[in-house]
Amino acid sequence: QVQLVESGGGSVQAGGSLRLACAASGWTYSFYCMAWFRQVPGKEREGVAFIHSDGNTSYADSVKGRFTFSKDNAKNTLYLEMNSLKPEDTAMYYCAVDEGVHRCTVVSGPEARYEYNYWGQGTQVTVSS
Repeated sequence: QVQLVESGGGSVQAGGSLRLACAASGWTYSFYCMAWFRQVPGKEREGVAFIHSDGNTSYADSVKGRFTFSKDNAKNTLYLEMNSLKPEDTAMYYCAVDEGVHRCTVVSGPEARYEYNYWGQGTQVTVSS
């Protein structure tokens, strides 16, 4: 069974940086997509960054140039490096996996919950101005 555990959230001032981690285990597919979503109360879940097992990435326009992926294969951990943070980046951030796919589905909103099979518990990011 796939398990995802996020960490690394916290509170920073605008312009600061954080690194989120998603420790993953339990899946058997060679092809998969891992993604970060974020959500604030009262709004739909937003797809932020997507990376396929073949290395292809996609970022939301709102974070392009500020957020990047890195990986530690030995630890089965995916990181999201978040730089130049803005107050509007404040949200709960979730790691998710879509197994057995040959490309990432870049999606936001309710469809995300159907497309991505596994979700972590979330980690809170708060950016103050």
